[in-house]
Amino acid sequence: MDIDFNKNDDQMRQLIFQLNTRLKKVKLGGGEKKIESQHKKGKLTARERIDYLIDNPEDFLEVGAFAGDGMYSDVGGCPSGGVVTGIGTVSGRKCMIVANDATVKAGAWFPITAKKNLRAQEIAMENRLPIIYLVDSAGVFLPMQDEIFPDKEHFGRQFRNNAKMSSMGIIQVAAIMGSCVAGGAYLPIMSDEAAIVDKTGSIFLAGSYLVKAAIGEDIDNETLGGATTQSEISGVTDNKFPDDQSCLDYIKSIFDKIGSFEKAGFDRKEPLAPKKDAKEIYGIMPQDRVKPYDVRDIIARIADNSEFEEYKEKYGQTIVCGYARIDGWAVGIVANQRVVVKSKKGEMQMGGVIYSDSADKSARFIMNCNQRKIPLVFLQDVSGFMVGSRAEHGGIIKDGAKMVNAMANSVVPKFTIITGNSFGAGNYAMCGKAYDPRLIYAWPTAQIAVMSGASAAKTLLQIKVSTLKAQGKEISPEEEKSLLEDIKAKYDEQMSPYYAASRLWVDGIIDPQETRKVISKGIEAANHAPIKESFNVGVIQT
Repeated sequence: MDIDFNKNDDQMRQLIFQLNTRLKKVKLGGGEKKIESQHKKGKLTARERIDYLIDNPEDFLEVGAFAGDGMYSDVGGCPSGGVVTGIGTVSGRKCMIVANDATVKAGAWFPITAKKNLRAQEIAMENRLPIIYLVDSAGVFLPMQDEIFPDKEHFGRQFRNNAKMSSMGIIQVAAIMGSCVAGGAYLPIMSDEAAIVDKTGSIFLAGSYLVKAAIGEDIDNETLGGATTQSEISGVTDNKFPDDQSCLDYIKSIFDKIGSFEKAGFDRKEPLAPKKDAKEIYGIMPQDRVKPYDVRDIIARIADNSEFEEYKEKYGQTIVCGYARIDGWAVGIVANQRVVVKSKKGEMQMGGVIYSDSADKSARFIMNCNQRKIPLVFLQDVSGFMVGSRAEHGGIIKDGAKMVNAMANSVVPKFTIITGNSFGAGNYAMCGKAYDPRLIYAWPTAQIAVMSGASAAKTLLQIKVSTLKAQGKEISPEEEKSLLEDIKAKYDEQMSPYYAASRLWVDGIIDPQETRKVISKGIEAANHAPIKESFNVGVIQT
């Protein structure tokens, strides 16, 4: 191994250590004391409930673990958005699970909580996955109600989705395992079946304090909307259980009896491990984001048996396209190439940049995958589209538009892994969040922004200096240098994968070795949703 490989390997391992350290902290939710408080009430935590419910806790694919990371610090933060979501298997059935974390502000809803819940429902709807709600929430975080309550993508959208999923035939089961108040009460009751835990679970549109204030009635919460009231008097809930475990056992029994489902029919053979060691990705991936590497070396450590059938290998070389299997599933891979290449026309092409020929090739490959019902995997390490007179005169915009059109209109499921840079329109063309990837995850080496930090900082500096000059102010070279450093530091922070994950621009950050698992579980989930829509790209610029 060369010096660069060892250096890259060492730095990647440090990034993985940081990732695991941050994940460990996030998984504590509101902290050890709050967890202990839950246990004293006879309740399991959100993560303990999920572990008990699913067939294999190691098999759980978490979505949005870093949601809210670093946000809302003025009110004590909101780890994981106060809700744990992900894809797991219950009694042999793949499903989406949404569990409120009562150790975080009593499970109250922050703006990011609403966004995360809607993302979980979106995944369930796209993949026609059954969904389980483990409810334990104090409702809207009132100081931020204006950011949570009234808009289209706010709190109320969740109940609209409840109704839509029910009409689509998607199974929804809920367990009320703690507080369930106000508008939030509609979520479990709009599900197919709602269980409740005795003494700890309660559900009502208004709690005892609000009832007293509104109509002057004195009543305690248990009498108002506890398990006995709602199961035996109102009939709002279907069954009550003495504790969390027995309630979760009942959900397991429901899923044990669900009928079979129509499959999409994506091709899968017996999985084979890559011949080349996946850990070697650590040394291949340069920590210096401007250094080149051959993306085929990454693909060989992700693909089954390290086999990859490349499409148009010598044409449009800054994007590598081809067919492979990942954990047995047939996939079409679209990956940014990071080495400098020379076209047959004699043009030197920079790695990570999309040129007219690579956009043209990618569009055709994406169309072929749709024709053959093969899921698409995008490996993003992109600086953007080529600029300058040569590119413009060559029609880069229409070729880029062709690629975006084919990708956006794809009816096969798309999965995106951001391995490195994700800049500008390159993010869009390579199936960024705006283009409906079924799942989108980032490696710790990812950087997501409209342009690189250096370019953006210099541009922002020029704007700042021009503004100051217009105000009649002059700054010294030293002040200009300091200003540049400040701008770059802030911009670099916003490029971090953690910044993206906290805002759910990506579904999570993963160790590169987990890439096969994420893609495989994603396709397994997508196989629940037969493709009903025909592939139609509309008007293509030629």
